[in-house]
Amino acid sequence: MNVVVDLNRCQGYAQCAFLAPQVFTMHGEEALMYTPVVPKGQHERVRRAAAACPVQAILVGEEAGVGGR
Repeated sequence: MNVVVDLNRCQGYAQCAFLAPQVFTMHGEEALMYTPVVPKGQHERVRRAAAACPVQAILVGEEAGVGGR
């Protein structure tokens, strides 16, 4: 599974970092850092993090535009 975050849309609410800290981390108060290739065992956490994003800035799997291309 892959993940892409629209950093222009991200507002730094940090819901993703709370729900999937092995994939998303906050650097400072507003800068989000993330791992684009989701480690095994973290898929469900990342799906929940994407769903919890208030501005829907996180795309996962096929929506992230990776994989079969």
